[in-house]
Amino acid sequence: MTLFRSCLFFVCFYLVTSILCIIYIPFLLLPRKYFAPLARIWVTIVVWVVGITSGISYELRGQNNRPDSPVIYACKHQSAWETFAFNLIVFDCAYVMKKELLRLPLFGWYLTRMGNISVDRSAGSKALRDMVTQAQAVLDAKRDIVIFPQGTRTLTGDTTSPYLPGVAGLYSKANVSVVPVALNSGMFWPRGKFTKYKGTVTIEFLEPIPAGLSRKEFITRLKNAVEPATERLEAEAKERFFS
Repeated sequence: MTLFRSCLFFVCFYLVTSILCIIYIPFLLLPRKYFAPLARIWVTIVVWVVGITSGISYELRGQNNRPDSPVIYACKHQSAWETFAFNLIVFDCAYVMKKELLRLPLFGWYLTRMGNISVDRSAGSKALRDMVTQAQAVLDAKRDIVIFPQGTRTLTGDTTSPYLPGVAGLYSKANVSVVPVALNSGMFWPRGKFTKYKGTVTIEFLEPIPAGLSRKEFITRLKNAVEPATERLEAEAKERFFS
């Protein structure tokens, strides 16, 4: 049954995405603020499809740790799930993403139109300068930023993957607070696996890290916040859904 539900999601996801990608082409001419609600319709449908076909829902914790002013959300990355869902959880956010994604046929146009922050990982120090420039424009527009500080999806239970210099560089230049975010999405939509498992993804917003710290201190505080909280959420999910 689990495999069947995963197959059903796969079919529904690509069917809905293909149809909307075609329907939305004329709307690419609209200003971003008018196009963004259309993109959120797609995200809403995808999250709904995940729930219906795979039984994956979500809950939020630590909402009181979310400032009103624009901030950077530094989020643990375990699954494709959060790349969709954060568009609903953090309203009108901009993702920091690798530039290669913008080259995807058709879909890359939409990623560009949404005003995300692209990073050319092969560009060395220039990549950081470009990221900071784009990020400042996003923050000036009163939008939040979502960054995955480890740069890629990690396996559940992985506490050793490094936190990359890009998040510290962005923090030091942007001069805004960073909200660490822990989650356990990999328990239900594991990296590199086709099968998805029924359960509730928990997203926990942790105490904001104020601006002004050294890069080393910032990374230490970020890791010390995210990793233990992630381990706790994984343990909760294991006991609740897999015991």
